[in-house]
Amino acid sequence: MKALLKLTPICVIAGLMLSGMDILLAAPLSFMYAVIVAMIVDRYKFQDCLDAALENLKHFLIVFLILQAAYAVAECFMATGVAASVINMSLAAGLNAKVLAVVALLVTSVLSIATGTSWGTFAACAPIFLWLNHIVGGNIALTVGAIAGGSCFGDNIGLISDTTIVSSGIQQVEIIRRVRHQGVWSLLCLIASAVVFYFIGVSMGLPSTTGQAADAIAQIPKEVWTALAEERPSAVTLLELVKQGVPVYMVIPLIIVLVTAVMGYSTLICLGSGIISSLVFGLMAGTVTSITAFLDLVYTGFSDAGGWSIAMMLWVGAFGGVMRLMNAFDPVAALISRMVHKVRHLMFANGVLCLLGNAALSDEMAQIVTIGPIIKNITEENVVGSKEDMYTLALRNATLSDAMGVLGSQLVPWHCYMGFFLGISASVYPLATALSVGQIITHNYMAWIAVGSMLVLTFTGWDRFIPLFKLPAEPQVYLKSEAAKYEK
Repeated sequence: MKALLKLTPICVIAGLMLSGMDILLAAPLSFMYAVIVAMIVDRYKFQDCLDAALENLKHFLIVFLILQAAYAVAECFMATGVAASVINMSLAAGLNAKVLAVVALLVTSVLSIATGTSWGTFAACAPIFLWLNHIVGGNIALTVGAIAGGSCFGDNIGLISDTTIVSSGIQQVEIIRRVRHQGVWSLLCLIASAVVFYFIGVSMGLPSTTGQAADAIAQIPKEVWTALAEERPSAVTLLELVKQGVPVYMVIPLIIVLVTAVMGYSTLICLGSGIISSLVFGLMAGTVTSITAFLDLVYTGFSDAGGWSIAMMLWVGAFGGVMRLMNAFDPVAALISRMVHKVRHLMFANGVLCLLGNAALSDEMAQIVTIGPIIKNITEENVVGSKEDMYTLALRNATLSDAMGVLGSQLVPWHCYMGFFLGISASVYPLATALSVGQIITHNYMAWIAVGSMLVLTFTGWDRFIPLFKLPAEPQVYLKSEAAKYEK
């Protein structure tokens, strides 16, 4: 009975999220409820609960700094022409309907890595590609599926993505090492998705008429600009820069961030290099008019991070600390440990748990911050291994949490992403009003390939064929329930 009572705070936060309440309200309410449960069931004092909350929040301090920098980089890249240069370079040659979805997937993938936001990428690219789709006679569902999949690609692996940062922070792993761990797998998913989109486009018998981005932007009605300004103001700035054109060298800040990441520098150094280089090249290109104007962009990024993300994480971290104090997740861990006999099967169960949590909460960030501590606890409490091997498992947990959150959301019909995709599509392209959630999900091949391959590779151990993606296996790591087999 006590074990069930300790799990009720999870039910409370899930219920509040399902009712439509923002997690910024649901998290503090759930925290207060968790404190009450801890005081009644385990006789903890309020100070004990507060100390546990503060102890857990210590692990989030570096995450808060990274989030601030990430939001600032995203704002700078959108406003100085870095993101616009990516789009213009990709679309310079003209497109036809057969390859439109492939290019849409690749452009949005790069842009979402550069800006760290799937929502912003979709809002910025939907007007271009939907009107291009109209001009060349493409398939609207295929195009939207490609934009959606590509927009979420960078949100799962981007250094400045809030979900990448938060999921890594919860598992206490370095973002750089996390990106390296999943990098080859993510790239293979992108390549496989591009191939599928191309063959689907060809099999549909789509025409070979070509179109240009400038033509597509010119056709966007005035009321669409107004609606987009209300939904995503940064997308309007980006579209204006795409329309005006920016120098090719404005892509260099993005290259600098990626190169410093590959070289293994600290995430804060990578992000800082992006901010400084976007200022330098923005001044050269004339997209930055003054230092003061640029600092306003940085300020906006800092404000956006502090206004929701950091405040939300403070309460979620406090909630997790109290739940950990009560050992509230022990029943879940015990159930999973009884069902599995290998470490990779436990990791597969963690992935399924994340996917189910995302479907239940209908919000990827809510799933990451709610289920993330659970799978972390399950792994640490049930697996025996060296410090380095346990760290590798933590890297996979961070990847699972993020992938099942961001990319898994693309397969949940009632997820908040679906409402956003439909809303933006209809507002920027009125002919998209007949588009259904089912059509978007059917043609989001990126999501199907990423989610399916992640679960299959983890369960079977075939991840050993993917460079840097291999999980440690028995006898290097083993379940405590199977210790008799290995401790000899």
